[in-house]
Amino acid sequence: MKEIYRKSLLYRSEVEYADFCLNHVEGCSHGCKYPCYAYMMKKRCGIVKTYEDWCRPKIVSNALELLDKEIPKHKDKIRYVHLCFSTDPFMFDQPEIVELSLKIIDKLNQNDIRCTVLTKGCYPKELSGRNGQSANNEYGITLVSLDENFRKEFEPNSAPFKDRIKALKNLNSRGFKTWVSMEPYPTPNLIKQDLHEILEAVSFVNKIIFGRLNYSVKSSEFKYTKEFYNSRALSVIKFCKNNGIDYHIKAGTQVVNPEPSKGWRQIATPLWNR
Repeated sequence: MKEIYRKSLLYRSEVEYADFCLNHVEGCSHGCKYPCYAYMMKKRCGIVKTYEDWCRPKIVSNALELLDKEIPKHKDKIRYVHLCFSTDPFMFDQPEIVELSLKIIDKLNQNDIRCTVLTKGCYPKELSGRNGQSANNEYGITLVSLDENFRKEFEPNSAPFKDRIKALKNLNSRGFKTWVSMEPYPTPNLIKQDLHEILEAVSFVNKIIFGRLNYSVKSSEFKYTKEFYNSRALSVIKFCKNNGIDYHIKAGTQVVNPEPSKGWRQIATPLWNR
């Protein structure tokens, strides 16, 4: 795997997952077709030119050395460090990235810094048994469907949905806090599916984050986007309240008491189940 060198690694974050983030990899091999917001952001900044290049990840060779320098500077300000905002720390079928991610989590935990982690890959079994692993770490997966045909089309090189859930459930059974990011949740013109079925599959988690699909030409063609996402957000809230699960609805997803578009009530039931 190609390597890159960086001058810094830890940075302040505005995401709800944590107050600091780090990205020890540039690019992602999962090849998501939503499209990928991280790729669009990096292309806009001139860091990467093509999506093909983005899908060939490069590892930050001096990541651990940077942490040794930066942790003392920021330690008193950090509540959580998130892995990762613009890449995937447990990228499916990328052992070099997985090993570096494990070392980074170990180093942060050894300095009494908690981590939040999000992946479309699978958490390795040894993660839960590593010495020095903080019980306060929070591990999450992205899960927007249970349909493998949908995954193969929109997340072609990511881990199978069932494998993600199984790995997360293993961490949960060992006492770690777990969560699910249901973002970007697809509109019914991309896939017709039962949201409640997905929620039931992850009913063991501590928190669910729900968000809409953005930047998609196909999704934007759906006429009832506002009503759809509002109803789905309300379903997530109801499910979480009934099951004692914390939740967060991403900004721009839920509209309070939206005025239904003409024809909404007539087409709602046939398009999705709940």
